[in-house]
Amino acid sequence: MVRLPTPALVVLAFLIVLGGCASRPVNPPIAHADPDAGYRFVTRPQYSADNENLVILAFSGGGTRAAAFSYGVLEFLRNTEVVGPKGNKSRLLEHVGVITGVSGGSFTALAYGLYGDKLFDDYEQRFLKRDVQGEITFRTLNPAYWPSLWSSGWGRSELASDLYDEILFHGATFGDLNRGGGPFIVASATDISTGARLPFTQTTFDVLCSDLNAVKLSRAAAASSAVPVVLTPVTLNNYGGTCGYAPPGWIKPFLDASDPPRPAARATRHLKEEAEFGDSANRPYIHIVDGGVSDNLGMRSVLDSLEVMEALHLIGQPSPLDHTRRIVVFVVNSLSTPKTAWDKSESPPGTLQILVKATGVPIDHYSYEATELLKDSQARWQSMRRVRESRAFSANKDAAVATALRTPDATIYAIDVSFAQLTDKAELDYLNELPTSFSLPAEAVDRLRAAAGKIIMASPDFNRLLKDVGARVIAAPAPAPAGETTGDHGNK
Repeated sequence: MVRLPTPALVVLAFLIVLGGCASRPVNPPIAHADPDAGYRFVTRPQYSADNENLVILAFSGGGTRAAAFSYGVLEFLRNTEVVGPKGNKSRLLEHVGVITGVSGGSFTALAYGLYGDKLFDDYEQRFLKRDVQGEITFRTLNPAYWPSLWSSGWGRSELASDLYDEILFHGATFGDLNRGGGPFIVASATDISTGARLPFTQTTFDVLCSDLNAVKLSRAAAASSAVPVVLTPVTLNNYGGTCGYAPPGWIKPFLDASDPPRPAARATRHLKEEAEFGDSANRPYIHIVDGGVSDNLGMRSVLDSLEVMEALHLIGQPSPLDHTRRIVVFVVNSLSTPKTAWDKSESPPGTLQILVKATGVPIDHYSYEATELLKDSQARWQSMRRVRESRAFSANKDAAVATALRTPDATIYAIDVSFAQLTDKAELDYLNELPTSFSLPAEAVDRLRAAAGKIIMASPDFNRLLKDVGARVIAAPAPAPAGETTGDHGNK
């Protein structure tokens, strides 16, 4: 007697067959790299010769904690109106030209780039106050998803990417960002093989000979937040060397020089790292993970760009710094430092605890150094400006000295938006204890949002900026009392 398979076995066999067909999305190739097309800063409306101000937001990693804190900054800038010297009113958010984001911060950056002001209608409910981590866990444990997860081309990050697309991005691609008029968004991941930063810009995808416009925003967010071990790497196809890509002519002197002009040293290193992506013969696939591994603040893109601009200005080549007068960088750092009781016990911490600490501490220390490097540039430019304006310099006709002191006239404002700037110790302790996960209580989300605005209002650099441009704040959001949630009607 032949025993027929049970319905459960039939369903399982059907799912296995379906799972065998599961495959990751493939980023398509391009036939020709066009430096004047695609999603890159020089093609954005903000890249203008008469734009004297460049406002940059750098959103750090840190799960929902980072996403909510970054969102609080956007809320503050949206709800803060300034009056310029000529009496013209504008919202601070209208002056933002670039937003960089890694890991948790990339969600807020990409979502704002896609939706603009519409983001403030429902971002809290759709993402911030949602148990995203729980939904990823549920799908991972759901047998319906197991066949796909067993597939060699489809891992946990692809599962997460599909969820992000369903709840937040709805099929949107970088082509949608490219067609929009919002700020330039730079979401970054990390090449797990080399440790190099991989920004999702067409400039980088030119090296891969691939079309960024076809890549979903959800996949960039998944790659930028793909914490190693917890989530799987996201894989990109590499077609480098097949589209006639060549570095732009103005960068050639820096790449060819054995000792490139000092301001461009870091940026040149990144360009050389990026050039390695073009070796598709030996690297037909690029596997990328959490952007926080290489840059947890999103500041390397900012620092590298400023170095290139300064180097071009120094050697007399056209540079955005020829007309930019103010560079305002909001360094939005949601780094938390929860206390441990390890040193009170003779027993050392466990393997998992050590792993988390060992990976997090170097990243956090680098984040501090990146902010300090920005402040160093600020101080150096100010010092050289004072020397140029001195009588001794005016009397000096030495061309070599004049060239050496040819630093930009732009003023850098480095606005540190971090928990450490809070004066309320109880609130600081509360925020420092928040975990790095994609699930936080609604109260925590609201307190993070309120803290961001409070920190900016108290920032000396922010107030110096207002003073220097002859502006004043005439409408600012009232921060929610600590511990009190604002519910659904905070920004409707």
